[in-house]
Amino acid sequence: MSAETGNDTSLIEQAAKRLRQQQSAEPAPEPTPASASAATEVPSAAAEPQGARTPPTAQASPEDEDEDRGARVTIDLARLKAEGCVTPDGDRSRVAEEFRIIKRPLLENAFGRTALLVEQGNLIMVTSSLPGEGKTYTAVNLAMSIAMEMDKTVLLVDADVGRARVHKMLNIPMGPGLIDLMVDPSLDVGDVMLRTNIPKLRIIPMGKFHPHANELLASGDMQRLLHEMASRYEDRVILFDSPPLLVTSEAVVLSNLVGQIVFVVEAQRSLQHSVKDALGLLDASKPIGLVLNKTRHLGGDYYYGYGGYGLGGYGQGEERT
Repeated sequence: MSAETGNDTSLIEQAAKRLRQQQSAEPAPEPTPASASAATEVPSAAAEPQGARTPPTAQASPEDEDEDRGARVTIDLARLKAEGCVTPDGDRSRVAEEFRIIKRPLLENAFGRTALLVEQGNLIMVTSSLPGEGKTYTAVNLAMSIAMEMDKTVLLVDADVGRARVHKMLNIPMGPGLIDLMVDPSLDVGDVMLRTNIPKLRIIPMGKFHPHANELLASGDMQRLLHEMASRYEDRVILFDSPPLLVTSEAVVLSNLVGQIVFVVEAQRSLQHSVKDALGLLDASKPIGLVLNKTRHLGGDYYYGYGGYGLGGYGQGEERT
C-alpha cells in the first residue's frame, strides 16, 4: 500500500467516525402513530394524530354525564325502614314482597322479551282518584323496589305540582326540579336530577311553584321531555308521582303520555263511584294496575287486579300520603 493510499484510507476512516458521532448525538426521529402503537403498549397523547376521535367505548354515556351535574342527597334509609317502607338493606318483609309482585308485570311490559312490549312502557304514572289515598307512598316504595333490580335503574319524578310530597317523604330538597326544567331552556335533565345514596335511584323533585304549573305539565314541552326520558335511558324506569285524576285535568294529560299506569285505591275509604269516574278518564288500552292500599292484615294477603294483571294490596292500616 502506498503512502497516498494510506492517507486516503485514514481520511475515510476519520470521516466515517465523525458521521457516527453526529448520528449518535442527533435525537431519534419521532415514530409515526402506527409505529408508536407498535413500539409501546400505552401510546402517549403526543403520538395520536391531531383531531383523533375518542373510541366509542370511551365516550361518556348520558348517565355518565348526569353524574357530573345535579346535587347529591342522602336518604335516611333507617328512618324509612322504621316507617315500614321498602329499603335496599331491609329484610324480606310483607311490604317488600308485595312490591316485588307489583313491579314484576310493569318491568315485563317495559323490557320483556315478548313481541307485545308496551310503547314507552318504561314511563309509569302512579295516581289515584283523590288526594290522600297513598300514591306517593306507592311511588316511593315502588321506586325503591325497582332500584334493587340487578340490571335496571329508576328515576322518580314528582309531578304532583299542586301537592308535592316526594321531597317531604324522603327529606330532600324541593328543587330545582321538574318545573324549573320546564321554564328554563338552559337546564338539562341532568341539572335537576338528584343523585342518592342508593346507586340505582335518581330523583327529580317538583321544583319551585309556578303560577302556570298545571299548564306546563300539559304542554308540548312536557311531551317532548317525556319522549326524551323514555328514549335516553334504555335500562331506566321513570316513575311519575302524578296529581289525582279527579282533582286536575293535567293528570289525564300526563296519563296519555306514559306507557303504563298504577292506580292506587284506599281500602275502606275510596268511594266506588270515584274510582269508576277516575278510571273512565284513562285510556283503557294501556296496562292499568290497581293497588289496594291501607288494608288491614286479617291473616291473608289481598290482591286486586285490573287491566290484565293483579297487584298487591299493602299496608296495615297506617296513614299514608
